[in-house]
Amino acid sequence: MTGKRILVIDDEDDIREVAQLSLEMVGGWEVLTACSGSEGIEVASKEQPNAILLDVMMPEMDGPATYAQLQANTTTNHIPVILLTAKVLSTDQRRFANLGVRAIIPKPFDPMTLATQVAEALGWNL
Repeated sequence: MTGKRILVIDDEDDIREVAQLSLEMVGGWEVLTACSGSEGIEVASKEQPNAILLDVMMPEMDGPATYAQLQANTTTNHIPVILLTAKVLSTDQRRFANLGVRAIIPKPFDPMTLATQVAEALGWNL
């Protein structure tokens, strides 16, 4: 166990579950989950995870809006964020990259390589 904690913010239950299992089993990390941007911001403020996996397409507050709030908050603006998105057009990719996120992982992701992708994006050893 590396002691790393990751927060997965996604409105889809199955995506959260698959990501959580994958990151726990393959990465050996503790995984926290939230089903909305506002819940994610609360959990991130309270729990201070080492990284956040953030879904782009969510109702109410989408990923970019959630990211903006995380960045505006002094208790969460140091936490690296990786976007999970089904939007993989190059224009979307550029727009997301310009936000300042660490990486963009396309959905559907491969549960067997998700932890590796996260570790590479953050410079963590698996």
